[in-house]
Amino acid sequence: MGAKGNGLTSMKNMEKELLCPVCQEMYKQPLVLPCTHNVCQACAREVLGQQGYIGHGGDPSSEPTSPASTPSTRSPRLSRRTLPKPDRLDRLLKSGFGTYPGRKRGALHPQVIMFPCPACQGDVELGERGLAGLFRNLTLERVVERYRQSVSVGGAILCQLCKPPPLEATKGCTECRATFCNECFKLFHPWGTQKAQHEPTLPTLSFRPKGLMCPDHKEEVTHYCKTCQRLVCQLCRVRRTHSGHKITPVLSAYQALKDKLTKSLTYILGNQDTVQTQICELEEAVRHTEVSGQQAKEEVSQLVRGLGAVLEEKRASLLQAIEECQQERLARLSAQIQEHRSLLDGSGLVGYAQEVLKETDQPCFVQAAKQLHNRIARATEALQTFRPAASSSFRHCQLDVGREMKLLTELNFLRVPEAPVIDTQRTFAYDQIFLCWRLPPHSPPAWHYTVEFRRTDVPAQPGPTRWQRREEVRGTSALLENPDTGSVYVLRVRGCNKAGYGEYSEDVHLHTPPAPVLHFFLDSRWGASRERLAISKDQRAVRSVPGLPLLLAADRLLTGCHLSVDVVLGDVAVTQGRSYWACAVDPASYLVKVGVGLESKLQESFQGAPDVISPRYDPDSGHDSGAEDATVEASPPFAFLTIGMGKILLGSGASSNAGLTGRDGPTAGCTVPLPPRLGICLDYERGRVSFLDAVSFRGLLECPLDCSGPVCPAFCFIGGGAVQLQEPVGTKPERKVTIGGFAKLD
Repeated sequence: MGAKGNGLTSMKNMEKELLCPVCQEMYKQPLVLPCTHNVCQACAREVLGQQGYIGHGGDPSSEPTSPASTPSTRSPRLSRRTLPKPDRLDRLLKSGFGTYPGRKRGALHPQVIMFPCPACQGDVELGERGLAGLFRNLTLERVVERYRQSVSVGGAILCQLCKPPPLEATKGCTECRATFCNECFKLFHPWGTQKAQHEPTLPTLSFRPKGLMCPDHKEEVTHYCKTCQRLVCQLCRVRRTHSGHKITPVLSAYQALKDKLTKSLTYILGNQDTVQTQICELEEAVRHTEVSGQQAKEEVSQLVRGLGAVLEEKRASLLQAIEECQQERLARLSAQIQEHRSLLDGSGLVGYAQEVLKETDQPCFVQAAKQLHNRIARATEALQTFRPAASSSFRHCQLDVGREMKLLTELNFLRVPEAPVIDTQRTFAYDQIFLCWRLPPHSPPAWHYTVEFRRTDVPAQPGPTRWQRREEVRGTSALLENPDTGSVYVLRVRGCNKAGYGEYSEDVHLHTPPAPVLHFFLDSRWGASRERLAISKDQRAVRSVPGLPLLLAADRLLTGCHLSVDVVLGDVAVTQGRSYWACAVDPASYLVKVGVGLESKLQESFQGAPDVISPRYDPDSGHDSGAEDATVEASPPFAFLTIGMGKILLGSGASSNAGLTGRDGPTAGCTVPLPPRLGICLDYERGRVSFLDAVSFRGLLECPLDCSGPVCPAFCFIGGGAVQLQEPVGTKPERKVTIGGFAKLD
């Protein structure tokens, strides 16, 4: 009973998966849209009708209709049904080929029907035929039917042919596409007729075809087109629209998809504890979000109230200042008014002056008139030079709140910096690791950055992954010193400002060189004339400039001589350990040889700057054919990689290293494209030289080398060409120079 109850609970929980997104009811004859979502056929017709498309309601034969019958076969219990009019029937039969807004009759390019999918909220292209070109989801119909039977949704199924009230259906007929009670089934399947051979089934509300049929050709589908991701029949398979497509039998697609679905479902069922744990985490996140949101609201309200309090206090102080200024001006103007009123005829001052003038006693007059004259003189002067004692304008009290209004308008939440974008063109690893990044447009500024890095080729330790950090990095670049050689580092960066730390950038993986980096400059004291070689001022780039000597040498080609070779060496010799350096070769170079060789042999071979080299000598092979007494097992004194016209020649003189190139790597005697940078790794103790792609560190060639003495980097030019040494990331260390038989500290 418990297992049955669990099954019913599971079916009830599945109900939301069986609801049509349009009508929110159980699917009825669902159609599969090109976006893989489902919708009831009737709902799809209604949606298209609302969009203004007419006559694209799909295949009418897929609708559950009453069984075809004649009046003589009708039961007395049957209600009289009106047959569809001929024009209506013709329109139904031609469904999918009608007219709709924007289409003209006889148009060569009819309008493509667009269906607004209610699930993905996008416009889905149905093609010219509309719903008639869609498949029915028979599997979903079966699931809905099993669900209805398990939970008794909708109650009993009633007979579709009875008079009201209809009886409960006991049989169904797939051919007639209807449900019947016992009496109606006998009447519609009389004995001795072709309908009597119809096989009764259980009553159902949805009658499906026996198999999935192609909507274009009404044939059973037998194949699956991987290119179009669509089931096809035999006729579809041979059509031109599927020429060149990957088409497999339905059985293969069924098995592959079933295995994938089973594997995914098994993984989900096997991690139910993880799912429940994550649900708990999400529920806790919901609770925390509610609490944090309420706190954020309170903080914002408090801050805005604080701004309002400051504004109110400022408003009161400004109004008080205006009030004081106003009272002071009013007092001055009132005093001036009183003073002028005293000058009017009949006023006290004028009358008093008139009475004083009547005095005849001279000493007494002088005594009284002195003070009065001063007052009258001041009044006269004020009258002659009249101006108000105070200005009536308050322009000096006007406020300029433009900046403050802009600040208030731009008042917004603090945002953390967005995830930085690593500049992969400027980020690289050489003697050190240089990481460069930038913030996306419209990102809030960052005060500083945190750079995190770790090695990925070390054994995993239990617990969380441990990152090494560089805190408070200013600017948009960082230099990581002393990385381990032959390792893979993963790096990421994030910004920080007052709002906190932002998201991490995408991880970038960098390969460090397989050996310590050898720093050196180019030395032009050995080799050809400087007329043909131009070395840069920093001695880290060289360009071959062929001129008249090359033309003269080319003129001697008919005599069997080779062209002249110009050589430039590095000013550092290696005597122990492993070393690595990188360079970039101009893809337009005619012929450039990059490699290493014994210092003594290089000086002996190229010191005289010969114009002609013996045709019996090939620097790539490392063998001087003039030394007949050399043993076959002896390692060659030179190891060069030949580059020309943007290609690398993997000559037969140097063996391919399967360990570096891999199973599908290049083999000797072929050409490969020239990478942006070439890497050379010298193992002095083993007497081996490896040539690599300095960007991906993919191996190209590995050659033997005679390391019985100091070994120097060397570059050979035949014709025009250019080489640029890889610049060191940090400061150049002190270098010990051994060229020329003496040592000095540079």
